[in-house]
Amino acid sequence: MASTEPPDPQDDPAEDGPVETYPGAPDSLVGIWKQRRRRLKLAARDWFPTADLDLAPLLATRIPDDIPPLDGPQTLHAKKLHQMRVELAGKPELAAVNAILIAHLRKQRFPAHTPALFRRIWAEAGRDLMPELPGRWLISSAITFADHGETEAQRRVGQSINILFSLMKLYEFERLHSGLPAETPFPPRRIRHRRLPLDMPHFNIASGGLDINLLAQIWGEARPVPVIGPLACHLLQRLNEDPGTLFRRIGIMRAGKHLAHLDRAIQTASPLGATESDDNGNAA
Repeated sequence: MASTEPPDPQDDPAEDGPVETYPGAPDSLVGIWKQRRRRLKLAARDWFPTADLDLAPLLATRIPDDIPPLDGPQTLHAKKLHQMRVELAGKPELAAVNAILIAHLRKQRFPAHTPALFRRIWAEAGRDLMPELPGRWLISSAITFADHGETEAQRRVGQSINILFSLMKLYEFERLHSGLPAETPFPPRRIRHRRLPLDMPHFNIASGGLDINLLAQIWGEARPVPVIGPLACHLLQRLNEDPGTLFRRIGIMRAGKHLAHLDRAIQTASPLGATESDDNGNAA
């Protein structure tokens, strides 16, 4: 027999509020973030660069291609350093030093001289190290200035690079699942009535300047800033030359819109019914 009792409001899913992407945020996010920032402990046998490290020999010496595997139990620090040297084989040894400093600087606690040594590497050897590093480590180096830059300007540029490339990594990774090559823009569709999150207005492909405003501000702020400025500008130029990014795809779509507008303008300006004829008077 069907119940005649009124439904309990507590059983109504609508009463539970919206579904959260990250339940319990921000506390749940902060808890995970803090766990990931637990310090890398050092054993007595572990090598860690000293504050007065001589950079020149490490810049001149290359990491060998045949690095033997680690023997026996190792600290996480030792495992990371070994992994970085394997990944950076053929690059200057200073590249691995820079990488292990970054690994420690991402944690809540690290050897006291680590920030100053990281900054000294980029102040004294940055221009020589920059062309040697893969994009991943260029980005990681720039991002590290967000927390450990010597000046507010350095930290601001580092934070801008952090937000830009972190969001790009999330978006470009998700886009891999579209099945389209990174160099191929999405086909044009009628999307006027589809909404963006948080009721943001649509981006106008033909005349919108959001991409330009974003990049111009970061680039302009970075250019005069010592140490991180050349690194950030180098990264942005690499981004400008990469054919497989959101910005290049937006550029291709924008060019297509301009061509379509130009084509319509030409058709509108042409006399209706006008045709070209060949020498025999036949319509071409």
